[in-house]
Amino acid sequence: MAYLDLPSHRLHYRIDGDLSGNAPWLLFCNSLGTDLTMWDAQIGELSPHFRVLRYDRKGHGRSSAPPPPYTLSDLGHDVLALLDALEIERTHFCGLSIGGLTGQWLGVHAGKRLDRIVLCATAARIGTPEGWAARIDSVRAGGLAALTASTAERWFSPEFAASHREAVGRVLESFGTTATDGYIGGCTALAGADLREEIVKIANPVLAISGDGDPVCPPSDLENIAARVQQGRHLSLPGRHIVNIESAPAFNAALLEFLHA
Repeated sequence: MAYLDLPSHRLHYRIDGDLSGNAPWLLFCNSLGTDLTMWDAQIGELSPHFRVLRYDRKGHGRSSAPPPPYTLSDLGHDVLALLDALEIERTHFCGLSIGGLTGQWLGVHAGKRLDRIVLCATAARIGTPEGWAARIDSVRAGGLAALTASTAERWFSPEFAASHREAVGRVLESFGTTATDGYIGGCTALAGADLREEIVKIANPVLAISGDGDPVCPPSDLENIAARVQQGRHLSLPGRHIVNIESAPAFNAALLEFLHA
């Protein structure tokens, strides 16, 4: 296990792939309430072609959980700190949900550190401040366990959940073990994040991937991102919010095609 110690918290990260060569870097950024294992279905296909860097957002997985609130800028600067510590000048980026918002922030504020950007199941603004405030109240009152059933319904279609119980169970287990402060911190970052005007500054090539049945960030949100950035295109795949798992083979093929273009 590898860690980066920062002034207020510690980030856990993992690198897969051939580090002895000159393969390009690819950074994965996870969604709210998950850890870096949410990308396990991508590693077998992507690591032969890239040096793959994954990390647990603060308050998630094996990273420490400083007290909230967090901001989107905080999350973006964590990525830059990790890149600096590992002496990575540029990397491809793939993020889902809040991970996709983090990628948008980086594209706006640090686009020269990124090559191609994949934004999945995300939006330039996810939800409303009022909605996230209500979510925070629910977590403080009942913990994350009270949200597990509704989260599973948003994240996976019933058909996939029934036929892939083990994979879904692993993701929901990581959700249930997320630190309360970390989850609330993610909610505060989402409540204050609105990049709808700023994403026009993103000049990197962008692939926006939606789940065709995603109730959190529907395809129209990803279509909007693709239309607003300077070089964007949209792809919709079968599935709900965690589309990288529900449509893993098609998702992996899309990444390989886009990142090798």
